Amino acid sequence: MMEASDASGLYPVAKGDPFLSKSPVVPRQIPAAERLVDIETARLWCWDTGGGAAEPVVLLHAIVGSGAMWLHQQPVLAAAGYRVIGYSRRGHFGSDAGDPDDPGTGAGDLAALLDRLDIPSAHIVGTAGGGFVAADFAIAFPDRVRSLTLSTSLVAVRDRDYMAATMAMRDHAFESLPREFREVGPGYRATNPEGLAAWLALTAEGRPIAIAQHFLSALDLPALGGLRVPTLVIASDADMYAPPPVMRRIALAIPGARLGLIAGAGHSAYWEQPQAFNAMILDFLASI
Repeated sequence: MMEASDASGLYPVAKGDPFLSKSPVVPRQIPAAERLVDIETARLWCWDTGGGAAEPVVLLHAIVGSGAMWLHQQPVLAAAGYRVIGYSRRGHFGSDAGDPDDPGTGAGDLAALLDRLDIPSAHIVGTAGGGFVAADFAIAFPDRVRSLTLSTSLVAVRDRDYMAATMAMRDHAFESLPREFREVGPGYRATNPEGLAAWLALTAEGRPIAIAQHFLSALDLPALGGLRVPTLVIASDADMYAPPPVMRRIALAIPGARLGLIAGAGHSAYWEQPQAFNAMILDFLASI
């Protein structure tokens, strides 16, 4: 098990060989209610484990994929006593694309979804592109965020020097690579063909209709600096989109943010190293 550290410290790293044991390709899921939630301008597909007074944890998927990607997290978080909710953003698996002339915002959609589910506030977990929405939501609706987790995400920070530095990491050829090369680390591709096949099937099913949603906040480093919610930032050592130094910069911008490193994972840490990912989040939530 790994522990997250203060952003000013060294990255904690998983001990041992992260590839000695494989996770089940599809672990047994906790029963969850699936529904289409009408948020007026669109209908969003979501699943919800319920749980009465249990603290809600809302999972926000990457640009590649959908709300169906959280197979490794749903049973673990639910077994730990949380009400776990996943949903697909507009245009992703099961959810409407909505009116292209009125795309709204991802943060606004999340607020509307929570309203429909009668959830005043929740722990928000965003990976990759889901981290864009998670951060924007936390800035725009801080009173609705019990905690914020940003995993392997550039967070769409729009400061000029930050954008220049991150774009320089990926030339035009990078975006033409197959999605598994961009999104999944080489160690996982080499050692877990069944898991990779399941990831490919889910991401193919969840491929979105392009929706150009806006942000509610400035979503820059000063805006992140205004956050006052407990925050965990997760980096992966084989992530080509948001490598550890980039994630450290995000963590340093957020007051009091904790920072942890997952070894042996690429951009899809939640799928590639779910035991380490889940343990880090559960340790963080338990410490709040």
